[in-house]
Amino acid sequence: MSDDQALKQQLKEMIVERLFLDVEVAAMADDENLMENYDIDSVNLFEIVVGLEESFEISFEDEDFSVDLFATVNSLAEFVEAKRS
Repeated sequence: MSDDQALKQQLKEMIVERLFLDVEVAAMADDENLMENYDIDSVNLFEIVVGLEESFEISFEDEDFSVDLFATVNSLAEFVEAKRS
Protein backbone atom coordinates (compact mmCIF):
# COMPACT_ATOMS: atom_id res chain seq x y z
CA MET A 1 0.00 0.00 0.00
CA SER A 2 1.41 3.39 -0.99
CA ASP A 3 1.72 6.22 1.51
CA ASP A 4 -1.12 7.98 -0.32
CA GLN A 5 -3.41 4.95 -0.06
CA ALA A 6 -2.44 4.42 3.59
CA LEU A 7 -3.32 8.05 4.38
CA LYS A 8 -6.70 7.74 2.66
CA GLN A 9 -7.39 4.51 4.55
CA GLN A 10 -6.57 6.26 7.85
CA LEU A 11 -8.86 9.15 6.93
CA LYS A 12 -11.76 6.83 6.11
CA GLU A 13 -11.31 4.87 9.35
CA MET A 14 -11.21 8.08 11.38
CA ILE A 15 -14.36 9.46 9.68
CA VAL A 16 -16.34 6.24 10.13
CA GLU A 17 -15.24 5.93 13.77
CA ARG A 18 -15.79 9.56 14.80
CA LEU A 19 -19.14 9.94 13.06
CA PHE A 20 -20.40 6.47 14.02
CA LEU A 21 -21.21 5.79 10.38
CA ASP A 22 -22.83 2.48 9.56
CA VAL A 23 -20.67 1.89 6.51
CA GLU A 24 -17.77 -0.36 5.63
CA VAL A 25 -14.53 1.62 5.29
CA ALA A 26 -13.75 -0.33 2.12
CA ALA A 27 -17.05 0.81 0.61
CA MET A 28 -16.11 4.50 0.81
CA ALA A 29 -14.80 5.86 -2.48
CA ASP A 30 -11.93 8.35 -2.38
CA ASP A 31 -13.82 10.76 -4.62
CA GLU A 32 -17.39 10.45 -3.35
CA ASN A 33 -19.04 13.50 -1.79
CA LEU A 34 -18.93 12.86 1.95
CA MET A 35 -21.47 15.51 2.94
CA GLU A 36 -24.09 14.31 0.45
CA ASN A 37 -23.57 10.58 0.89
CA TYR A 38 -23.29 10.51 4.70
CA ASP A 39 -25.46 13.51 5.71
CA ILE A 40 -22.51 15.28 7.32
CA ASP A 41 -23.51 18.51 9.06
CA SER A 42 -21.57 21.24 10.86
CA VAL A 43 -21.33 19.22 14.08
CA ASN A 44 -19.91 16.27 12.11
CA LEU A 45 -17.45 18.61 10.38
CA PHE A 46 -16.21 19.75 13.78
CA GLU A 47 -15.65 16.10 14.75
CA ILE A 48 -13.67 15.57 11.56
CA VAL A 49 -11.54 18.66 12.28
CA VAL A 50 -10.77 17.44 15.80
CA GLY A 51 -9.99 13.99 14.43
CA LEU A 52 -7.63 15.39 11.81
CA GLU A 53 -5.84 17.53 14.38
CA GLU A 54 -5.44 14.64 16.81
CA SER A 55 -4.66 11.87 14.33
CA PHE A 56 -2.30 13.77 12.06
CA GLU A 57 -0.92 16.41 14.45
CA ILE A 58 -1.93 19.30 12.23
CA SER A 59 -3.81 22.47 13.08
CA PHE A 60 -6.43 24.42 11.19
CA GLU A 61 -6.30 28.14 10.51
CA ASP A 62 -9.48 30.14 9.81
CA GLU A 63 -8.60 30.36 6.12
CA ASP A 64 -8.35 26.55 5.87
CA PHE A 65 -12.08 26.06 6.27
CA SER A 66 -14.01 25.55 3.05
CA VAL A 67 -16.76 23.24 1.91
CA ASP A 68 -14.46 21.93 -0.84
CA LEU A 69 -11.88 20.78 1.71
CA PHE A 70 -14.36 18.43 3.37
CA ALA A 71 -15.98 17.25 0.16
CA THR A 72 -14.00 14.05 -0.43
CA VAL A 73 -11.38 11.77 1.09
CA ASN A 74 -9.09 12.90 -1.74
CA SER A 75 -9.43 16.58 -0.78
CA LEU A 76 -8.80 15.79 2.89
CA ALA A 77 -5.72 13.73 2.00
CA GLU A 78 -4.32 16.59 -0.10
CA PHE A 79 -4.89 18.98 2.80
CA VAL A 80 -3.18 16.71 5.33
CA GLU A 81 -0.20 16.24 2.99
CA ALA A 82 0.10 20.00 2.48
CA LYS A 83 -0.06 20.66 6.23
CA ARG A 84 2.58 18.03 6.99
CA SER A 85 5.12 19.36 4.47
